Amino acid sequence: MAGRFEQCYDNIRVSRNAWDTNLIKANPHYLAVNWEASGGGAFAVIPLNERGRLPEQIPLFRGHTAVVLDTDWSPFNDSIIASGSDDGKAFIWKVPENFSLYSDAEEPTDVAPISKLSGHSRKVGHVLFNPAAENILATSSGDFTIKLWDVETGSPRLTLKHTDIVQSLSWSANGSLMVTTSRDKKLRIWDVRQETAVHVAPGHAGAKNSRAVWMGEHDRVATTGFSKMSDRQLGLWDIRAPQEPMGGFDMLDSISGVCMPFWDDSTQCLYLAGKGDGNIRYYEYEHDKFEYLSEYKSADPQRGIAFMPKRGLNIHENEVMRAFKTVNDNYIEPISFIVPRRAEVFQGDIYPPVTGTRPAMSATGWFEGGDGIPPKIDLESVYAGEEPAEVASDYKPRSLETPRAIPVPIKKEPELVKEVPQPSPAMRGPPPSMKEQTGSIAGLASKFADKDEVESVDEEDTSSFEEVAKPVDRSDKQIPAVVRPEESFEPIPVQKKEEPTISPSMPAPTARSNSQMWKPKSLDTPSAVAAPSASLALPPTPAAGTEPIQGYLQEIKELLQQQNLTMVQQSAKIGQLTAEVDHLKTNLSSNDKDERIRQLEKELAGLKP
Repeated sequence: MAGRFEQCYDNIRVSRNAWDTNLIKANPHYLAVNWEASGGGAFAVIPLNERGRLPEQIPLFRGHTAVVLDTDWSPFNDSIIASGSDDGKAFIWKVPENFSLYSDAEEPTDVAPISKLSGHSRKVGHVLFNPAAENILATSSGDFTIKLWDVETGSPRLTLKHTDIVQSLSWSANGSLMVTTSRDKKLRIWDVRQETAVHVAPGHAGAKNSRAVWMGEHDRVATTGFSKMSDRQLGLWDIRAPQEPMGGFDMLDSISGVCMPFWDDSTQCLYLAGKGDGNIRYYEYEHDKFEYLSEYKSADPQRGIAFMPKRGLNIHENEVMRAFKTVNDNYIEPISFIVPRRAEVFQGDIYPPVTGTRPAMSATGWFEGGDGIPPKIDLESVYAGEEPAEVASDYKPRSLETPRAIPVPIKKEPELVKEVPQPSPAMRGPPPSMKEQTGSIAGLASKFADKDEVESVDEEDTSSFEEVAKPVDRSDKQIPAVVRPEESFEPIPVQKKEEPTISPSMPAPTARSNSQMWKPKSLDTPSAVAAPSASLALPPTPAAGTEPIQGYLQEIKELLQQQNLTMVQQSAKIGQLTAEVDHLKTNLSSNDKDERIRQLEKELAGLKP
């Protein structure tokens, strides 16, 4: 949700330097803006409560002899800020108490640095405080190095050497590791106190700048960059094995602006803001991949952007993130990301404990090898208007050597296998009845009959054809036609030879009682009993032995042979009658033909059963 114009910071002069940086930084009290100033470099600090149009002349933080390229707020003191400049120096500044942009003086008084860090031979492009130890500052330079400074003594203690200009850097949550990207298209994971790159892997292949951000207390790194075809990409890396991104690069779009990543450890979300476009995408990290959630859309493009630390959000409005973006280089617009809830109580699911303002160790302890996560604060106490309650950090990084939990298959008990009656072998149906055969012959002879109506012949007349006896229907002896509730019957045992073959992968059937072996279907199921006139089915398996089955099969075989012989004889007789009809058609006179046809009709009628 973008703020109304009266909530914006107007009359801003953002630096027009082409160096790739975020241009602005934010903490719960102030905004720092790289300022377009003459007579050397400068940046402005704007109190968050002084919204609206700023005065024409404001107090600036001056001291650099060249343009300011980057700034960073101390995570443990909201009044301490570091700056890096094109003059090759890094300065430490302290915001005066009750600092305001408005004063009664004719000319505002500029602020001078409290410490100067000199050691780089070329411009200082990035400055970044250690998130766990107090007064540890990292600076990257055009001399291809990153120096680790003890701010209290003002001396560089460690140096990380690269082969090209560093484009971005990010600390791990405990401040012991660092990830960097550089112009040589390499991704490096550093053990900073050993001054060693423990992993060097190829990063984004494009020629434009790439960015990296450490994902809080995870051992994962997110990067944004470009492909060889200049498509913007998003990558997720495992710091223990960063030879290639996890799951490959995800293509975002083909816009030419550098994509700036920001990680929110409390909601496990990654925010991507592109230079030159007005949209801010956000993704949820889950199961080692980024799931796209939504995006903030705006027609106003941004050059610089900053995100507020979690402890500075409006918890009563369910605000989970707040961004500040530059618009047209002359005003800064706040953007709030709010969870739409109406609850009147603290929402603990979206506000877990967050890093507070007390460091885990001092600079001396960190250089001596100390490690840890700063104590966290419970935001519920902030919600209640009390002093922030400090809680333990409980930092337990997930070990990559431990395999991810794999669901163990649960062994199931073998299910009861229902006894399905085996289908009978497919058999030919019974031959056409005598009535059907004589009907076809009568239809052939009627072509030559007179149009006078022929008397119907009694169907009980005998014929000269031998009628084959129908097979004996034994279904009534084995299968009840109607099952009555009061009747009892014995279940049909299943013979071993008729059982289906069970493969080794199939569960063995569970032994069951006789009452479970066979159950009749409901009384109104018409398919419970097969009609004997529809098909010639095998009789059910007898209760004892297989010899009767062989006898039944032999009897059926002889019956089929006899029916086939009868059909051959009938076919021959039909052929003889057809030939005689043809002969009558050609040789006999009309009267004789009609007389002969009447005789044939009588003879054919006699064939009816």
